[in-house]
Amino acid sequence: MTRILIVANRLPVAITADEAGRAALEASPGGLASGLASVHGRGDSLWIGWPGTTDPLDTALAAELASRRLVSVPIGADELRRYYDGFANGVVWPLVHYLLDRMPLEIPGFDAYTAVNERFADVVAAHWRAGDVVWVHDYQLMLVPALLRRRLPDARIGFFLHVPFPSSEVFRTLPHRERLLEGLLGADLVGFHTAAYLRHFATSVLRVLGAPSDVDRLVWRGREVRLGAFPMGVDAAAYADDAARPEVEDLARTWRADGVRILLGLDRLDYTKGIPRRLLAFERLLERHPELREAVRLVQVAVPSREDVQAYQSFREQADALIGRIHGAFATPSWVPVHWMYRGVSHEELLALYRAADVMLVTPLRDGMNLVAKEFCAARIDEDGVLVLSEFAGAASELSDAILVNPFDVEAAATAYHRALTMPALERRARMRALRARVLAYDAERWATGFLSVLTEDAVRPPSRRAPTPWYVLDGLTDRLCAAASTRLLLDYDGTLVPFAAAPDLAGPDADLVALLADLAAHPGREVHLVSGRGRENLARWFGALPIGLHAEHGLWSRPPAASGTGSAGAPAWTGGPTVDMTWRAAVAPILEDFTARTPGSLVEEKEASLAWHYRACDRELGLRQARELHAHLTERLSNLPVQIVPGDRVLEIRPHGSTKGSVVAAIRAAAPPGTLLCALGDDHTDGDMFRALGPEDIAIQIGDHGTGASYVLPGPTEARAFLRGLLRW
Repeated sequence: MTRILIVANRLPVAITADEAGRAALEASPGGLASGLASVHGRGDSLWIGWPGTTDPLDTALAAELASRRLVSVPIGADELRRYYDGFANGVVWPLVHYLLDRMPLEIPGFDAYTAVNERFADVVAAHWRAGDVVWVHDYQLMLVPALLRRRLPDARIGFFLHVPFPSSEVFRTLPHRERLLEGLLGADLVGFHTAAYLRHFATSVLRVLGAPSDVDRLVWRGREVRLGAFPMGVDAAAYADDAARPEVEDLARTWRADGVRILLGLDRLDYTKGIPRRLLAFERLLERHPELREAVRLVQVAVPSREDVQAYQSFREQADALIGRIHGAFATPSWVPVHWMYRGVSHEELLALYRAADVMLVTPLRDGMNLVAKEFCAARIDEDGVLVLSEFAGAASELSDAILVNPFDVEAAATAYHRALTMPALERRARMRALRARVLAYDAERWATGFLSVLTEDAVRPPSRRAPTPWYVLDGLTDRLCAAASTRLLLDYDGTLVPFAAAPDLAGPDADLVALLADLAAHPGREVHLVSGRGRENLARWFGALPIGLHAEHGLWSRPPAASGTGSAGAPAWTGGPTVDMTWRAAVAPILEDFTARTPGSLVEEKEASLAWHYRACDRELGLRQARELHAHLTERLSNLPVQIVPGDRVLEIRPHGSTKGSVVAAIRAAAPPGTLLCALGDDHTDGDMFRALGPEDIAIQIGDHGTGASYVLPGPTEARAFLRGLLRW
């Protein structure tokens, strides 16, 4: 049976003191704890997290945690302040809720955030064993998947984000955006509450890191990362059963004893929950509808949160002031319009309030899901009551039978409150039946099972890309190449020996590369060949003086190695050239010019036999969209012509049929002595033609993560040059 390692900021327990003053454990009522109760309750799992105290755990408490399969991650008081209050809640929390004005002028605590994430990764790695599945949760631990991937390359890792993922325009304002995205992409599956959050994430990855997605997956550093939308639910059946208990019904009747109708708000006291605007909308309701005065009451439960933070203290003062204003305007000796409860409530009290409410107000400014809305529906076993739900809560994508409202529009919210209070009984019950059916069907168990099913079932699929080859394997390849009597090195240029540049003419070789190629070619029995998509003019200008073979436009033109010391003046002539009708260029050029005009940053490169449309300098999202449209358009227009459309790394090339790097391999092998060992390095699928033409004893090395089918992988040009330098040691 697969063991699940649940990794979250907090353990599902709180440390309290018993009657004798000794530390004791009490179950946490949080949504994550209840949502994962079924997973952790299966008996073969560990829950790894902070125990809720900055003091060292005594032996008895540590033993109690272990007996419950809970693993403690220690966090010091100052570290907690900087990691949790400083970066996680002071920076990430307001950003994902679109409240940029609440972000600090300077970004504090990222070093502490990184250190705590490192510690979590260390603890997980220490407890992981082969076959375990790791499930990391929420915005406090966004770096953990990548940190774990370094420690456990073969681990199956999932991540679920319980808060919104904002639009890329908002997310890109974060200074540490790259690190957080790279952290999440260490997972095999990244889950969100809604499809909209998934789209925002995919767009951010494209615009910040340049990695495009294909519907529900993308490739990152040689691995396929799945993306999924998994709306979290509640233990709906348990809520329904508990709501039917006699003591809950008795308490609900007490709340309704005076006959005043109840609007209920239940929130953690947080600036994302929309409480001030809810109070303003209630005030507007009483102003517009005098008949509701003394007939309706807003019961607002505000669970204390981060009471030591000044921003939250100010937020409570604002709410108190608004309540005071409403009471001053409308209260009577026998009626108080707002019943303010600044405290936590027991499970029994919570259910009684759900049962007593005529209208449930769930109107956050932004919320990842909001399980209160689902709890309310589950508890309404009488199939009555109305849910007013913010359209900016993740639950709105599922609970369409609620009255959806824009919480920023106070006037519209007041209208929605009135509509909820005056809704006919037949409509109320029809809406609630539909809401309950959804909540009961898609509960917490289904959420957890669905996520883990995708994560674990996907594990049987073969990986589409390979991880970088270990150094000791590369050393073995170097030994083979150095020991061989005759070798041929076939090297791609852009993306293999040099990084990609914004424009083709900006990627000329540096002096170190020229010297490296010259040194490689000087070895007896070895030839070096540059096999590139570049035109022959560029290759001759940059490398014409070197004693190496040059193959331009993917092998359409070739020039054998010059004799050492002859220089460019005595260089051999180029051979080859197009063997098909080239009139297609006249039809293609205007199309490329049109797309260039409509895509800022793009450009057309004209070669002797081919045309290339580059979009490396474009806005990534626009460039990718335009490239897809151009590819489809050219495919249709050129279907009957002797050309092929070859997509590369942010480039589309249109070239004649028959010019592939595979033909270069055949020519080089034919001219080499028997038993010559060939080694090819390339980064994209045009190099795949070269790799496929190699023999079983030859060596194919992929540079980067584009999936060329090579047996060995190096991360980038820096590592490619380091490998080639290793061939000089003999």
